[in-house]
Amino acid sequence: MSTTTVFNRSTSPLLTRGIRYRASSFLAVLPKPAKRTGSPVSSRISLRIVAEADQPVVKIGTRGSPLALAQAYLTRDLLKKNFSELAIDGALEICIIKTTGDKVLDQPLADIGGKGLFTRELDVALLDGRIDIAVHSMKDVPTYLPDGTILPCMLPREDVRDAFISIKYDDLSEMPEGSVVGTASLRRQSQLLARYPGLKCVNFRGNVQSRIRKLQEDVVDCTLLAIAGLNRMDMTQHATKILDTDVMLPAVAQGAIGITCRSGDVKQIAFLDKLNHEETRIAVECERSFLAALDGSCRTPIAGYARKDGDKIKFDGLIASLDGSEILETSREANWSYTDAVSAGKDAGEELKKQAPAEFFANLIEHGGNW
Repeated sequence: MSTTTVFNRSTSPLLTRGIRYRASSFLAVLPKPAKRTGSPVSSRISLRIVAEADQPVVKIGTRGSPLALAQAYLTRDLLKKNFSELAIDGALEICIIKTTGDKVLDQPLADIGGKGLFTRELDVALLDGRIDIAVHSMKDVPTYLPDGTILPCMLPREDVRDAFISIKYDDLSEMPEGSVVGTASLRRQSQLLARYPGLKCVNFRGNVQSRIRKLQEDVVDCTLLAIAGLNRMDMTQHATKILDTDVMLPAVAQGAIGITCRSGDVKQIAFLDKLNHEETRIAVECERSFLAALDGSCRTPIAGYARKDGDKIKFDGLIASLDGSEILETSREANWSYTDAVSAGKDAGEELKKQAPAEFFANLIEHGGNW
């Protein structure tokens, strides 16, 4: 025999949070006349109640690329998993915001310039209340944050390495002189040319899917992409080889997702504090302090990678000439703490800034996340 739960709409705790009920699948199972059981009809009625939010509790801002959306969906799912009130239908809404970096695809990022090519419009939407939180690839986030916003959360970091992708070759070492590499990254370009000066690098922008399509159309001989993005979109079958960090040092904050919100928004801060992965945050802030010490706006190719090693943090960083003919490298080891990590990154950046020839910094542009 089934039982019926009576919901008192006037006292339900869901209603106090702006939640409404929707009844569905109302099924009356009537008794057969010959087999009356004496039980009331109400006991044989199945009623499913679905709770819905009248208004979204959290509006999640994101760029509209497939990778950005995958990261927004990951954030949404983590919020649902950790907060029962956000698991209700309609409690979370994903809002797509188109950024400058998404609109201008026919120029290298280094030529467009401008702070926050992939973040500025999201910042504006956050500050004017169109969204409550913004999900970012951390390597796109400038070393400063706009007044009125904070970065309280970074999700667990993905693999930081780059993937070599080619239909023709199994390894970079197999590529003959004159082979064409498609990349928009000055960081990748300089490190490639340092090892293989006979390669030709051309601007290669667009989302992951379009870059792979161009590769299949023989526009270039190979390209390099962050393996983190391929992992998040279940596209690792396209990776020919994953490059170790001693071959290709990653971009600052590569593989990390950061989530910003408005300063003083207690509700959103509470949600994001629960999602924050402190090990990722400490390592990434070490790298970002390295970048900030180099002014965070330098057209010079920059790479940096920090990671936890026991009770220590280890950091490797470099800056290079555009053609890879000169690379300056440094490393640090410090106690594992936020303060020591930030200090180590800053010290490493200041060291390389002093060592670098003036021409390294001759073409300054504001940070656009293109390393």
